[in-house]
Amino acid sequence: MSKKVYVYALSTCVHCRNTKKFLEEEGIDYDHVDVDQLTGDEREKVVNEVKEYNPKLSFPTLVVDGEKVIVGLQKDEIREACGK
Repeated sequence: MSKKVYVYALSTCVHCRNTKKFLEEEGIDYDHVDVDQLTGDEREKVVNEVKEYNPKLSFPTLVVDGEKVIVGLQKDEIREACGK
């Protein structure tokens, strides 16, 4: 069974783009949000979500199955968390 992967990213962040590309190359399904593309209350809500997982509010922040948090493009850690 595949893991649920969610990526909090910025549209302008090269590390975020590389992380999404890596997930695609590894065949790992994921959902994502580009936080900088949000506005108003929606943006505030998502920023607060990210802070709960990653108080430094750095990107990309990946959440695997709602509990495992990986900050940045940590290829080995992502593979391990996703069972690859």
